[in-house]
Amino acid sequence: MKTGSSIGISRMKPCCNILILGRNSSVFGYPHPKGGHFTEYNLSKSQSKSYCLMKNKCFYSIKILGFRSVIDSNRRVFCGSGSNWGQSRVPSVNWGEKNNKFLSVIANVASNTRNHSSSVEPRVNENSFEKIYIQGGFNVKPLVIERIEEGQDLVGKDEGVEKEHKSKVDDGANASTDQFGKAEVLESKPTRHLSEVEKEAWELLRGAVVNYCGNPVGTVAAADPADKQPLNYDQVFIRDFVPSALAFLLNGEAEIVKNFLLHTLQLQSWEKTVDCYSPGQGLMPASFKVRTVPLDGRVGEFEDVLDPDFGESAIGRVAPVDSGLWWIILLRAYGKLTGDYTLQERVDVQTGIRLILNLCLSDGFDMFPTLLVTDGSCMIDRRMGIHGHPLEIQALFYSALRCAREMLTVNDSTKNLVVAVNNRLSALSFHLREYYWVDMKKINEIYRYKTEEYSTEAINKFNIYPDQIPGWLVDWIPETGGYFIGNLQPAHMDFRFFTLGNLWAIVSSLSTSKQSEGILNLIEEKWDDLVAQMPLKICYPALEHEEWRIITGGDPKNTPWSYHNGGSWPTLLWQFTLACIKMERPELARKAVALAEKRLPVDQWPEYYDTRYGRFIGKQARLHQTWTIAGYLTSKLLLDNPQLASILSWNEDYELLENCVCGLKSGIRKCSRLTARSHVAAET
Repeated sequence: MKTGSSIGISRMKPCCNILILGRNSSVFGYPHPKGGHFTEYNLSKSQSKSYCLMKNKCFYSIKILGFRSVIDSNRRVFCGSGSNWGQSRVPSVNWGEKNNKFLSVIANVASNTRNHSSSVEPRVNENSFEKIYIQGGFNVKPLVIERIEEGQDLVGKDEGVEKEHKSKVDDGANASTDQFGKAEVLESKPTRHLSEVEKEAWELLRGAVVNYCGNPVGTVAAADPADKQPLNYDQVFIRDFVPSALAFLLNGEAEIVKNFLLHTLQLQSWEKTVDCYSPGQGLMPASFKVRTVPLDGRVGEFEDVLDPDFGESAIGRVAPVDSGLWWIILLRAYGKLTGDYTLQERVDVQTGIRLILNLCLSDGFDMFPTLLVTDGSCMIDRRMGIHGHPLEIQALFYSALRCAREMLTVNDSTKNLVVAVNNRLSALSFHLREYYWVDMKKINEIYRYKTEEYSTEAINKFNIYPDQIPGWLVDWIPETGGYFIGNLQPAHMDFRFFTLGNLWAIVSSLSTSKQSEGILNLIEEKWDDLVAQMPLKICYPALEHEEWRIITGGDPKNTPWSYHNGGSWPTLLWQFTLACIKMERPELARKAVALAEKRLPVDQWPEYYDTRYGRFIGKQARLHQTWTIAGYLTSKLLLDNPQLASILSWNEDYELLENCVCGLKSGIRKCSRLTARSHVAAET
């Protein structure tokens, strides 16, 4: 063992240079793009292999900062067919086992992140959470990645690197991501034959795959062949890719997910500015697009370029708050389903997690543990009156915190962050369970609220006026169920039922077991309202008449019972399935899947459905919507392998209820957590 300097990559701008001989030449029969216009080619394995044998050079322009770490002298960075990405943020190419070709990374540095911690140190009173630096003025050259031509000897600065890598590949120590996935998942895969609907869905999902430098990195939002104006539906969205990623992982295909996680992590550090203002350092993009553009001054040469959107091009210019949360959730799922935990232990990945957490846990003026966000910052990305503390963001925030707590490497530089995560989880779970939950009893309590209470022991803490209880809710709420309301702010409760937030409350155990049962009871009781002819309503009920005009601004896309205003979204099916399996109610999920299975292929897999009961295909819905397809496939795979649902969900953590840091245990001001503890004790 020795102490040395290793490379931390803070910004990387990747590109893939492809030399195409001749001005009018083509790649495998496809004309090359002109004028920077992007055309997506999904190449087969044989095509990808030929593609890589051309003069093709993937390289990175890197701004490098360093950090000190304890390094195992026997571990070096070396990427090959067996290691995919290795220990550095560089893409691999599938060369095939028998060709035995490798990518060499000419860098004499690496880190053993499993056994040793890096001093990625937080600095007090500075805007950036991480300061990764070089001790001793060590000069670092950019990483250079060269593909080795067939028959050429591998030559590195240290011959031991090649020998060690070869022996590790032979021993299976550096098994590829796919090997991890197949070892874990395929053992439990069913032997039944796929239905024609499933075969069609898999074909469409694979057809939506996007390649970057010859490697799969995600799926486009929609691949509607009749869509002449795709807008941003031809991009890879972080939230949209999650069901696709789970479908691939559950099917034993992990390479695309690993590539996606690392490439989006790379984009996290890119500069993003709107009107001379830059958001937080840890912000993840909403989406990215792979563009093939000509190289300046080089006739016939092209490069692949990742073009991210952090919200500066989005309608309304809203930052995607949920992207980083989904990224953390998917990172945990990747490790759980493949058994490959080395990815989440990498220093760059650990740094990415901490940057996201720093953005979410930064101090502000808010009095509550919930995240304060603007309208349109999540799946509901248009004006729908969810600004403030929407349930969807809080449920994903809670899930991401639980994921991060599992994955963070605990050392001197992260111990304060781990404490902050635990404290936030504790406060957040209490806040949501106590103030967001409504059932018949709670609504009757709100109905009798006194207002204008000025006291630390006030019952009506948010000064909610009883007249805010909407007329539809009085007759709609069942006797045996309940749900988490959509939003809570001073003098305002949004009583709409938002499906995604309630389902993730179940999956993450943000809700108690009794509350989780209550949510599913409500969905079953109100099946005709929340499922009807196509699962599932994104929210219920729709905003109508004057309320629609005031809250949405008269949005022509969010008309009543359309799109985000009460539309039916089949992609929510996989989250419903996960929640049902966790609560041992798979029959509800099977009923919903069977309902969707009859219509989706006939209707060409629409993005969403309109009308109160989901009878019509959405008036502006894209067809061949990828997360509709992936949501269906993930649901089928989970129902075939219900034991895997427990890997993707969480059980109750009773320690969270015990951890209270407010210090109000005695005296005039008392902690209200004792009430929550008594509720949980009564349930168990």
